Amino acid sequence: MAGASDKARYYLEQSVPELQELIRKQIFTKDEVSSIAKKRSDFEHKLNARGSSASDYARYAEYEMNLDALRRTRAKRLGIKAASHTGQRRIFFVLDRATRKFHGDTSLWMLYLRFARKEKANKKVAQIITSMLRLHPASPELWVYAANYAWQERADITESRGYMQRGLRFCNRSKRLWTDYLKLEMLYIAKISARRQILGLNSNSPRKELIQPSKDFEQDLIKLPRATTEDMGLDIAAASSARSTNEESKIVSSSALAGAIPIAIFDAATKEFPEDPTLGTAFFDVVTQFSELSCSKRILEHMVQYLMAKTPTSAATLTCYIRQPLVGLFAASTLLPRALIDVVDRFELAMQKVDSLKGSSEEFGTREVVSQQTIKCLGTYLEFPELDSDIRAVVTAMIKNAWDHCLQLLKTRSSRSKDETIALLRILHHHGFEDLMQQGVTLALAMWPDDPQLMTSNSQVGALELHH
Repeated sequence: MAGASDKARYYLEQSVPELQELIRKQIFTKDEVSSIAKKRSDFEHKLNARGSSASDYARYAEYEMNLDALRRTRAKRLGIKAASHTGQRRIFFVLDRATRKFHGDTSLWMLYLRFARKEKANKKVAQIITSMLRLHPASPELWVYAANYAWQERADITESRGYMQRGLRFCNRSKRLWTDYLKLEMLYIAKISARRQILGLNSNSPRKELIQPSKDFEQDLIKLPRATTEDMGLDIAAASSARSTNEESKIVSSSALAGAIPIAIFDAATKEFPEDPTLGTAFFDVVTQFSELSCSKRILEHMVQYLMAKTPTSAATLTCYIRQPLVGLFAASTLLPRALIDVVDRFELAMQKVDSLKGSSEEFGTREVVSQQTIKCLGTYLEFPELDSDIRAVVTAMIKNAWDHCLQLLKTRSSRSKDETIALLRILHHHGFEDLMQQGVTLALAMWPDDPQLMTSNSQVGALELHH
């Protein structure tokens, strides 16, 4: 214990000049400084004694963070210029000791990183990330965190891409790491596309028309956040001169904007997960978030072709196959009627593939998932009041057709998912399909008679009948 006490006393002595300065500048009173010294003494003796835990270090760091915040607030109120680095340095010292002793505790590392980022200590953040990844190379969440930091805070795609690629060497079986890598590349393409639009490199049209497209053009697109010259750190003169830079000429001549990198990531991921359509679905959902990009259609087409070739009877594959024509189309789009015809054909083909599973354990589950996901996808278009009445009638008929497949499963008591069935009944109720909902609730109660949510839905149906 003598050694622990000596070490604690040594650390406490280092803070004496700081405490004296606080008294001299009247930021804290003598009594408050005595309380601070006592609190630090308690923490230091606990940390340097045997049996200290990671939570002890976390509480000590939190105490110092609160104390430093109070010191800054009082100094600002009193108009006193006080050194801010002392409190920061002390907190870093506590957290550094914590991560050295409990290097396996990722929560301490994240606490360390959050504080360093809050203090905008970029060099410290880089050091922490390097040490953390060296000790935890098999944690995909940490690689994702590092890559996001490099992209969001430093706008460095090379560094961010490097973190993702190094992470995949250690965690090549992490689906999250693969999908986040794909998302990073899609974000980069979106940023480059926005920059090219500002610089007027997409066409010979004036810049004003590129920044402010016509309303008719925007109706068919899901908007990405609009970037401006201020966002890019460019003025008009700089934008004009930047057109001839080597960087832009390389981008123009490369196939990056055509989606070559996301396609390569998808191909590499499928080699790790050759028979897993759920990963393909995750990739599909990521790309649909960037439907405004011209390369998104090519990427989705590549994904769907692969999935249909490898797992043509999977519910995940068939759901992506049916959804693909509708990606990026709003209710007022002139392309919607043609896309709905494709969806009808694809749904029928999907049901034929499900019919080929007859007698297998997958048949009912696949039919149920495909029908439910089709209803959810089509139901979103009924939300738009501007939807043409003829198209609304077609969408309604398609929903009823898909519901018939769900209804058959409920009649034969072959439905597998109670929660999905309840969610689907709520969608039908939301869109005004009360007759379909009534059929579904009655049959679902026969399968799950004691479910409170179904009983509530049944009472809602009764109330609607009385109202009518």
